Amino acid sequence: MVTDTLLEAELRGLAGSVPDPELPVLTLAELGVLRDVRVDGPGRVTVHLTPTYTGCPAIEAMSADIERVLHDHGVPEVSVVTVLAPAWSTDDISAEGRRKLAEFGIAPPRAHSADGGPVPLTLSVRCPHCGSTDTELLSRFSSTACKALRRCVACREPFDHFKEL
Repeated sequence: MVTDTLLEAELRGLAGSVPDPELPVLTLAELGVLRDVRVDGPGRVTVHLTPTYTGCPAIEAMSADIERVLHDHGVPEVSVVTVLAPAWSTDDISAEGRRKLAEFGIAPPRAHSADGGPVPLTLSVRCPHCGSTDTELLSRFSSTACKALRRCVACREPFDHFKEL
């Protein structure tokens, strides 16, 4: 039904605008974890979320925040379902999300080729502060399991790198 499609798009926009609890600079839509929003009937909505990795502790906070936003918009019954397949990938981060990560001081994951073609071969991670590719790994894990801690050799600033998955 056209009305449901318009409502689903509106509700998807609202759910997608929820900030990620671990990376509040990104919305759930920009992070790519919001998979689907479906109107199941009058006042009933199902939202599908895919965590960045199995066992992600932020999934409960994401679900609660989505429920709150949709309840505030007048949806009395919201069901948030965790979907593990297909698995989330850093390819799911939008271009705007990658831009925001870099602006926030987190090196975004390297993009894969969208058309399946060759990807420039580089193992370097660009410093989000000065742009140098002369960086070094300090720790494979940072504040969250999806990030590594690196330091720029040129400007000496430490920074997080969102690891490719």
